[in-house]
Order: sequence, then C-alpha cells, then structure tokens
Amino acid sequence: MRKLARYLKGSVWVIVLVLALLCLQAACDLALPGYTSRIVTEGIQQKGVESILPERMRAQTFEDLKLFLDEEGTALLEESYLPQADADEYRLEKLSGQERQELSERLGTAEVLVYLFSNPEALAGMGMSSAASDGTAVPQLSLEMLRHLPALLRRPMIEKIQEQVAQIPDSILTQTGIAFVQNEYEQLGEDLAKRQTAFLLGTGARMLGLALVAMLCTILVSFLASRLAAGTAYKIRSDVYRKVMSFGSQEFHEFSTASLITRSTNDIQQVQMLLVMGLRMVLYAPILGIGGILKVMGTNSSMSWIIALAVGLLLLLILVLFAVAMPRFTKLQSLIDRLNLVTREQLTGVMVTRAFSAEKHEEERFEKANLDLTRTNLFVNRCMTFMMPVMMLIMNGISVLIVYTGAHAVDAGTLQVGDMMAFIQYAMQIIMSFLMIALMSIIIPRANVAANRIAQVLEKEAAIREPENPVTPPGDVHGEVSFEHVSFAYPDAGENVLTDISFTAHQGETVAIIGSTGSGKSTLINLIPRLYDVTQGSVKVDGVDVRDYRKADLCAKLGYVPQKSILFSGTIASNIRYGNKNASDEEMQLVAQIAQAQEFIEEKDSGYDSRIAQGGTNVSGGQKQRLSIARAIASDPEILIFDDSFSALDFKTDAALRRALHEHTRDVTTIIVAQRISTILHADRILVLDEGKLAGTGTHKDLMESCEVYRQIAVSQLSGEELAG
Repeated sequence: MRKLARYLKGSVWVIVLVLALLCLQAACDLALPGYTSRIVTEGIQQKGVESILPERMRAQTFEDLKLFLDEEGTALLEESYLPQADADEYRLEKLSGQERQELSERLGTAEVLVYLFSNPEALAGMGMSSAASDGTAVPQLSLEMLRHLPALLRRPMIEKIQEQVAQIPDSILTQTGIAFVQNEYEQLGEDLAKRQTAFLLGTGARMLGLALVAMLCTILVSFLASRLAAGTAYKIRSDVYRKVMSFGSQEFHEFSTASLITRSTNDIQQVQMLLVMGLRMVLYAPILGIGGILKVMGTNSSMSWIIALAVGLLLLLILVLFAVAMPRFTKLQSLIDRLNLVTREQLTGVMVTRAFSAEKHEEERFEKANLDLTRTNLFVNRCMTFMMPVMMLIMNGISVLIVYTGAHAVDAGTLQVGDMMAFIQYAMQIIMSFLMIALMSIIIPRANVAANRIAQVLEKEAAIREPENPVTPPGDVHGEVSFEHVSFAYPDAGENVLTDISFTAHQGETVAIIGSTGSGKSTLINLIPRLYDVTQGSVKVDGVDVRDYRKADLCAKLGYVPQKSILFSGTIASNIRYGNKNASDEEMQLVAQIAQAQEFIEEKDSGYDSRIAQGGTNVSGGQKQRLSIARAIASDPEILIFDDSFSALDFKTDAALRRALHEHTRDVTTIIVAQRISTILHADRILVLDEGKLAGTGTHKDLMESCEVYRQIAVSQLSGEELAG
C-alpha cells in the first residue's frame, strides 16, 4: 500500500478535513451517552434539578446553612448568595466553573445536614445518631433545637454527625443534597414538574442537535471519501493504462492479458473501496475508541476492567482471523486472474471449441477455475461470518457483565443508574470501534494484495524506452530501411532467433521475405517498429537507428499491417481513419479502392458508416485484412510493412491489390512477409530465411538458380508452367 501512497499527496487537505469532521462526529457521538445519563439521573430521578447549589433559597435556610459551616465557608456562602430586596430570599450569583466547584464542596455537607435535621425520619433512616461526643443521647434532635442551643453544645453534636456523614457514599450524599434543593424549591412555590419537563425537552433538543451534526459530518465524510477514492482510482487507472501502453512484447509475456485486465479493474476497485472505507472507519475507529475509553475512565473507573477484558478479547479475535484469512486473500487475486484467463480463452476460441466438439473439456476447465475461486471465497467469507456472531456475543456478554456489576454498585450507593447506562453506551461505542477495525481486516489484506499487484505493473520498466536524446533523420533520405548485422534472441531464450542479418531496402523498392514456419520472418519485421530491440547490430530507418527515434516519429514513417488483422469497435470509416484522423472522404475511398475493400463496403446499407463489432467479428477474414491494409495506407507512410497480410485473400484479389499498391505507392518502400510464392513473385528483391539466417537474396529468377531453400518452397507451391514463366 505504501507504494501507492504518492497518489494521495495532492489530497492531504481532504484527509485533514475528513479527520476534522470525524473528530467532530466522534465528539457528538461521545456526548450522547452523557446526555442520556443526565436524562435518567437529573431529568427523571432529580426532577430537573441539575446541581446541589440552589439558584434560590429562603433567608431562613441561608441562616441554617451557616450553623454547619466554618468561618471560611460562611464567608464564601455570603459572597455567592445575595439577598433580594423584594423577597425574603437569596439568589446565587453568576460563578465560574471553578467557583461553583469550590462552593459545592463547602456547601454539600451543610446542605445534607440541614436536610437531615429538617427531616428526623431521614436522619434515623440513614442510621445516624445525634448523640453528643461524651455519649449523652439527645433524642429527636431537630433543626429548631439546634438553632437555640449554645455553640459550645451544638458544635460537638454537629462534628459527631459530620463524622458519620463522611462515611456515607458520595452518590447518596449527592442525592440528599438534590433532595435539599428540591425541598427548597417546593417551599419557594416552584413547580418541579414544569422544571422537569423543561429539562427533559431541553436536553432532548440538544441530543437531537448533536445527532444532526453527527449525521451531517457522516454525509460530508462519505462524500469527500468517495470523491477522493474515485479520483485516486482514476489516477491509478490512467497510470496503469499508460504504463501498459508503453509495454513491449517482452512485458506482455510477463503479464498475461487477463492479469492486466484484472489489475486494471478488480484490483483498482479493491484499492478504491479501501480508501472509502478506510477514511470512514480506519480513521474514525481509533478516535471513537480512545474517546470512549477516556469517557469511561471519567464515568466509573471501578468497572474499567470490563472494557479492558472486552478489548483484549476483540484484539485476540481479530489477530486470529487475520492470521488465518490473510494467505487466502493473496491466493484469491491469482484465482481471479486464472478465471479471467480461462473465460477469455474460451470466449475468443468458441468457434474452435465447437468445431472440435470440446465443450465438455472447456466446461471442466472453467468449472475447476470457478470452483477453486468459489472455495477460497467461501473460506474467507466463513471466517468473516464466524467473526460477526463472536463479536455480538462479546458485545452482549459485556452488556450483561456491566449491568450485573453496575447493579451491585447502584445498590451500594456508589453508582447512579444514569451513569451505568452511560457506561454501557460507552462500552458499546468502544466495541463498535473494534468492530469497525475487524470489518476493515476483511478489506485491508485483499486491498494490500491488489495494491502490490498494481505496483508491480507501475514499477515495471519497459524494455523499449524513448531515447534520452532523440535524433531527427536527414531530410534527403525517405523510406530506406537498413539491417546491419542484426541478431536477436527473445528474453531468457537459449539461442538466437535471427543471426547476422544484413540488407537494405531503398525508397520505392518492394522487398519480400519468405521462409519456412519458424524461420524468423515476423520477428525480423517486428524489429523495424521496435516491437523488440535487436540483441546485436542495428536497424536503421532513413539512416538513423530506430532506437534513436522518438516512437511517435518512427511510427509516423511506418504503415504496419500485422499478421493477425485487428479491427476496433466503431464504423468502417473510423477504422480506416485510425492512423489518419484528418483523412478526407475522397482519401478514405481511394485507400479502400487500393485495398480492394470498396466493393464490399458499398454493398453494405450504411456504406462507410456501417458498424464494426468488437474485434471485427461481423466481417470475414479477407474483409478484415483489406480494411487493415486500407488503414495502413491511409496514414500516408514512407514504409509499408505487411506481415503475411494477404493470406486470407483469393488469388484474384491478391493480384489486384498488389497491382493497385504498385500503381499508387511507387515512392513507398514495401516490405512483405508472405507464405505464398505467388504474392512475392514480382518483388524487386526476395530475402530467404532459414533457421534465422539469411539463406539467399535476389529476384525470383536468381533465387531459383542459387538458393536451394527457395527452390524447394517454389516447387512445392507452383506448377511447372509457373516455374518456367
């Protein structure tokens, strides 16, 4: 994957923006459990009272609080609450968070004591005694009695009760303080039901707002991730295409066509999917998980071991699945290649298959490739299918464990019900973050394999490269082809295919190449357009080594008709104009006439606008060859190369085509590879190849006298009259 990271350099700002949006989304998601806790604790249990600090209190309550405060506490109370001129009450001033925290710590115990002494039943219900420090019991001690007791008697009693209050759990003290505030509001005539409703609606509205912000972040992240992934895939696909188009025959032997198709489509799709899901999950999972852990630590650290247990189990599960499934992901891509290869071969050769009644054999080949791919896919999918139930089991088990442990804490008064609910939600968010990572463990290995396969193509250096210092040929030479002591061997081959070939084809000459099958005829002419580079010697066009040409400049001089005629989907006109987009209708008709294609074109209903199917499957082999020849002539080349391009033509059409070529392309150098002697009988020069070596050169008459190899070929093809003529 690192090898493809360079494609993301221009999109760093998008990734930063996505990261910021994910942080905002995580903040919203992590805030929701806190609001749920507040709804349960403050909204339902506390009837909308949020703090133990009352916003308003009666003057008598203000004085009672002083009974249980020291001098510093009393001073802080008097600074924080100011008397109201129009009512017998005190109101809380606006305080900072730190000031409110300090006031709560000072006032909390005093509020509890005021509430307990105002409610003797609550005092007794909490198991506390109002006995003095010397053990003397004071039955039914009330707040009214404390007000009138001398300070010397009151202080020991209060200190004794304060010691007992200090042993009460904080959550119970907080709830008692809330009860104090509720009682105070009721005494002031405030409607607690209305306060509760307002709190629930306000908190619910804030939760809805957070959910909407999180949803908006999700939409924006999905949009940005999709655009980034699609743009990156476009760049990779374009580079792969350009790289493949720069490959020569040597590289195509290394990468099969089926494999290159898979790498350009399926593999890039895997990388694109990883980018989309990665930006959405891989970045979000750690943010949510770490944030959830921090929230849990702040909620109730006594149950943090449950989260640690869940995380440990999830990591163990992910590692096991990763170790088991990873090797299969590597195998999966090669199996897709294999299936594509078999399918492509069968579709291309369907007529041959039917001709030899080999459908059963091909079905077995396809079934084997398909079954191998299916089995591997099933194994991977079963591993992932096994993962989901185990994940859900862990998630539900953790929920039960939290409820079980939390229930005991609630019963002991060390945990609020709302906090337990928030803890469960945080735990689920943490588990969900690991679930995202687990889901990515399905995509990452496969995408990693795909990325490596793509990188192999992009990093492959083409054997045939553009020259660093291209040479421009002199303007006084046109159409000259020269082979100087050329030898060639295919990569990794043990011996030469061509050995020490030398000849020169001058402008306007027709040079024919003939020889037995495998003698190197096609290889020889493939060296001219640099489909291969020579092993030794040099091939020159117009006096310049073809390796010193820009490829575009070299191709502009050549008109090449391959051994296997290939047409592209489109129209007859678009195929003829393939080498010359600016060819006029008159020029197109002329080259069609030269190639003996005009007759069958005009017979079609749409003429030159008739559709050509992919690969030219809706025209015959001879028609395909003639259109290929017309395409080569239309490019107005200096050199025409025919690689056994007349084999599908009948003798009459062959003769007419060669006659038309001779009339209309007198200044064009023509190099013809042929199997039939009749095609090259009147060539200016014939080269005879035998086992990669030049066995003879000359005219037909000369070779019949001097070259035994040529004479044997001629005798096998021509009648006595033709030989004599």
